[in-house]
Amino acid sequence: MWDGLRLQVFFLCLGAALWSAAAAATYRGSGPRERGHRRHLSLHRHRERGKEGQVLHRSKRGWVWNQFFVIEEYTGPDPVLVGRLHSDVDSGNGNIKYILSGEGAGTIFVIDDKTGNIHATKTLDREEQAQYTLTAQAVDRDTNKPLEPPSEFIVKVQDINDNPPEFLHGPYYARVAEMSNVGTSVIKVTATDADDPTYGNSARLVYSILQGQPYFSVEPQTGIIRTALPNMDREARQEYDVLIQAKDMGGHMGGLSGTTQVKITLTDVNDNPPKFAQGVYAMAVSEDKVPGEEVGRLKARDPDQAENGLVDYRILEGDGMNLFEITKDSETQEAVIKLKKTVDFETKRSYTLKVEASNTHIDSRFAAWGPYKDTTIVKISVEDADEPPTFMAPGYNFEVEENAPAGTLVGRVHAKDTDIMNNPIRYMIPRYTDLEEFFTINTEDGIIKTTRPLDREAQAWHNISVSATEIGGHHQDAKVRVNIKVKDVNDNAPEFAAQNEVLVCENVSPGKLIETVSATDKDEMAHRQHFHFSLAPEVANNHSFSLKDNRDSTASIFVIRKGFSRMTQDVYHLPIEINDNGVPPMSSTNTLIIRVCSCDSKDTILSCNVEPFILSAGLSTGALIAILACIVILLAIVVLFVALRRQKKEPLIVFEEEDIRENIITYDDEGGGEEDTEAFDIATLQNPDGANGFLPRKDIKPELQYPMCPGLRPIGNSVDVDDFIKTRISDADNDPTAPPYDSIQIYGYEGRGSIAGSLSSLESVTTDSDLDYDYLQSWGPRFKKLADLYGTKDSADDNS
Repeated sequence: MWDGLRLQVFFLCLGAALWSAAAAATYRGSGPRERGHRRHLSLHRHRERGKEGQVLHRSKRGWVWNQFFVIEEYTGPDPVLVGRLHSDVDSGNGNIKYILSGEGAGTIFVIDDKTGNIHATKTLDREEQAQYTLTAQAVDRDTNKPLEPPSEFIVKVQDINDNPPEFLHGPYYARVAEMSNVGTSVIKVTATDADDPTYGNSARLVYSILQGQPYFSVEPQTGIIRTALPNMDREARQEYDVLIQAKDMGGHMGGLSGTTQVKITLTDVNDNPPKFAQGVYAMAVSEDKVPGEEVGRLKARDPDQAENGLVDYRILEGDGMNLFEITKDSETQEAVIKLKKTVDFETKRSYTLKVEASNTHIDSRFAAWGPYKDTTIVKISVEDADEPPTFMAPGYNFEVEENAPAGTLVGRVHAKDTDIMNNPIRYMIPRYTDLEEFFTINTEDGIIKTTRPLDREAQAWHNISVSATEIGGHHQDAKVRVNIKVKDVNDNAPEFAAQNEVLVCENVSPGKLIETVSATDKDEMAHRQHFHFSLAPEVANNHSFSLKDNRDSTASIFVIRKGFSRMTQDVYHLPIEINDNGVPPMSSTNTLIIRVCSCDSKDTILSCNVEPFILSAGLSTGALIAILACIVILLAIVVLFVALRRQKKEPLIVFEEEDIRENIITYDDEGGGEEDTEAFDIATLQNPDGANGFLPRKDIKPELQYPMCPGLRPIGNSVDVDDFIKTRISDADNDPTAPPYDSIQIYGYEGRGSIAGSLSSLESVTTDSDLDYDYLQSWGPRFKKLADLYGTKDSADDNS
């Protein structure tokens, strides 16, 4: 392809060169008039006479134009001669200078300012720029004055076939339905050619198919791809790769070409019926399966896609139609056979179903290819299972009277083993259904009895479960619900429905209704049962209140006298006897509390509390409060005064908030040494008062001073440290002037075992000036500071 392109360019360039040489030769051998017709410029002057006979000289444009052409992609050794400019005023003496301006002037196009020859110095590409607009002007060489007005001309780039066709939108993807008729349009492909479509055949394209026969074809002029074979089946082959070529020059030899890929996919149509892989399917189900459980699956395969491959299933016939049902798994498109009713191995051991599979959507174009359905046989065998016992009823309801004695018969449940073995049954009541163990059951015959009397008012219903278990086998069990109703017995006396106080005014009028009372009973109220009210015998003849039974389970209370006084009696207790008409009848006496209140003239209650008698003396509540406040203030002043005086007399009082054990009394005595620390028993100091039972006062200063017991002075070298400490503790406990027992006591006992000896001055009888501290120098670095201090002092004393 490219060899033909190079050959074509060569011939075009050769022709352009020959044409340029011939044009130059013709120009040199022709006159000005002929040159004007050979794409050159000439300047003419016209003379016109005026109306008055004068000759008028008028300068007229003498540029005679023909378009200049230059062939594109010229690669010759010399610049291409585009054309020549010439003016009629040019006499050939070199006084005229030609100037070129405009697009590409000086870069692409150059002009000989003497001859006017225009050359193209660069290779031109028509596809980049098809023409150039230039301006030519003739000026005087010496003065640069224009001899003619400037004028424009066009240089057109002549096209050659140097651009192959291109598919700008490739590769292409197309879809066409399978089984389409021959000639069905699939897609249109379009190629573009950058060459000039108005010049020659450089841009005249022809399409052809290089790959994809015999399935598809392409129209040479339009590029439309069509099906070329009938009944193309997607299930056999779904995708096709087609290669389309576009060639310019009308498809002739030497033209350039381009290709593109087209991927064509066949879309699905419903042209295949569903098909079962087997003629007979075998399945099994255990007799202990419950309705709704899956028995098995089968599938009719349809090679079509999406909705064309959807399959519906149904049971056409068979002896198991009432026991089994069929559904579809929408994800896997499988038929799911489920148990509709329980099966019994002992009754029937196998069932047969005829199942049909059919397409959901039928394409009318291919209906004649049907039928789009298929059938198969499903045989289901029933497997034997050790089933749990079966109760004769799904549930039991029993009744038992309230307060019936223990051992009263409630009822009987019955279950049996449906297996061939027919094992005996054992009954029991699960404790979690009868936590308080109101009932018991006979394990062999299922008879239920009470264990103690039942109270309907505490629990009217008892809902328990009974479990039946096979004796032997796999010990499977079954449960049944037993509902036991406690029948009511009239064993509760009636009582007031509400325990509210009745308020009456002191000035209430006789015969006024002050309250209507009603009653309630924890027992069940029969349809004709009601309550009777009457005053208790002890108040039947009272002169304050009366009762009227309304015969509708209510009673009205009336006032029968005038004038009540809270000062005399503010509360009345009216006992009322209430009877029911149950079997046996029950009665009770309830007390109605009637409180007398102070009211205004409109019988509005003001106060129901008994006010103090002092109020009648004329003192108001505010005055009483003021008096009480003054008394409290006086008492507070007295208490404060007594507390201050007591604080002055007893400055050594110990407050409860102060922890005396935290007080540390410090002495100037030296503490004990290592042996003293080891020998000291802290337990002795923790409770020294417990030894002798004496608890001295620690919150007051004693008035008497007790002298120390003689003979109990510190013994620095005593061996029995424990006795020494106990003696000091006893002295401190018995000394009223000593600090509390839990204060720290420090003594001058140094102890034994210290390599330094005693540093205490308690037992020293000499002064500092009589002691010699030279031995401190030999005690080592720990006593260097002490040795320096005392040594320096001694040296100073000696020097003085």
